[in-house]
Amino acid sequence: MSFPRYPTYKASGVEWLGEVPAHWEVKKFKYSLCLMTEKTDRRANPVALENIESWTGRFIITETEFQGDGVAFNAGDILFGKLRPYLAKVYQADSPGEAVGDFLVLRPNASIVSHFSQYQMLNRDFIDIVDGSTFGSKMPRASWEFVGGLKLSLPPLDEQTAIAGFLDRETAKIDALVAEQQRLVELLKEKRQAVISHAVTKGLNPAAPMKPSGIAWLGDIPSHWAVKPLQFLTDPKRQIMYGIVLPGPDVGDGIPVLKGGNVKPSRMNLDSMARTTPEIEAPYARARLKTGDLVYAIRGTIGDCEIVPAEMEGSNITQDVARVAIHGDNCLRWARWALLSSAVREELACGSLGAAVRGVNIYDLKKVLIPTPPVEEQKQISFYLDAETAKFDVLTAEAQRAIELLQERRSALISAAVTGKIDVRNIKVKETA
Repeated sequence: MSFPRYPTYKASGVEWLGEVPAHWEVKKFKYSLCLMTEKTDRRANPVALENIESWTGRFIITETEFQGDGVAFNAGDILFGKLRPYLAKVYQADSPGEAVGDFLVLRPNASIVSHFSQYQMLNRDFIDIVDGSTFGSKMPRASWEFVGGLKLSLPPLDEQTAIAGFLDRETAKIDALVAEQQRLVELLKEKRQAVISHAVTKGLNPAAPMKPSGIAWLGDIPSHWAVKPLQFLTDPKRQIMYGIVLPGPDVGDGIPVLKGGNVKPSRMNLDSMARTTPEIEAPYARARLKTGDLVYAIRGTIGDCEIVPAEMEGSNITQDVARVAIHGDNCLRWARWALLSSAVREELACGSLGAAVRGVNIYDLKKVLIPTPPVEEQKQISFYLDAETAKFDVLTAEAQRAIELLQERRSALISAAVTGKIDVRNIKVKETA
């Protein structure tokens, strides 16, 4: 849908703003909002960075533990996350409270409508400009001196209200479409997982005779299958194990080490891996990887499992990853699908250790029971799952792309409206006429 433009424009004198409607002002941000710094520990309606959803400004209920004094805010004030990763966290307060953490608390004056001001700060161009100004090596942050000195376009108050109302309506439509696509992604994920789990625990022949597995979480399995501990499916000369406990800082040109967060298709490559020194790696030589090994994330995000590509031959692993060297008498790809099945993942997760960082014990991984068909059937199952999951992956990628396009549309609409590239003054009247 296309929207009308204003009849006449003028140069704003600000490169990133370009032309603005002829009757709009261009003024520094600090002339419309002032920085609030009053400290308080009243803990009434506390708001932390975790409570704000990026790019939407929605409040998210969390179990955050609040410590230290915060900055008091009133209804209508704007909380702007000033750390570089959180610049898009922009919250318009609907009641008094306390901003706990790294916020700029900004109070609009009579020249600006609070909700319009929130949309101005959610403008991606504005965020990009502020991002380029952040300073500090560990946690780069924005300063009010810079933000307050930025020049922004300012329409009359009635137009500010109209623009905010227009964006509320239009972004709500977009957000509803995004939510539909997100639900589709979750549904595809669930269906994909169900297909994997059924194939590796029940097989592909629905008419096959079944027998009790003797394991509560597994139930019945085809009568000609066995149930074996994972360690019985691996090379006895290369036991299941984790790797380097303290790999140290990334040395750039050292020996590649695979961390738990790298056990993903997009990160199973040398460019994504950290590196350690030969001195640190040498005592863990037994954990080195070979092409065709399986790597299994045992800490953090438990259960990710991938096949080691040829380029990673000779790399090592950290204590967050287990190496599983499948014996040649079994199908490697089938073994990966078995480890990715819900039954096996949930059984391992039930025994995961640690409160702050969950983890799978290597002993439990060795002993986890795997429903094991004959090798030819293993191959059939792996071919089937390769093909079926590829279909789900295509549909998921399409849904993710749709989400990205909708979010780009949302950002572009906000930018166009708050900088005067579209005239929204009569849009609502036309829609309701």
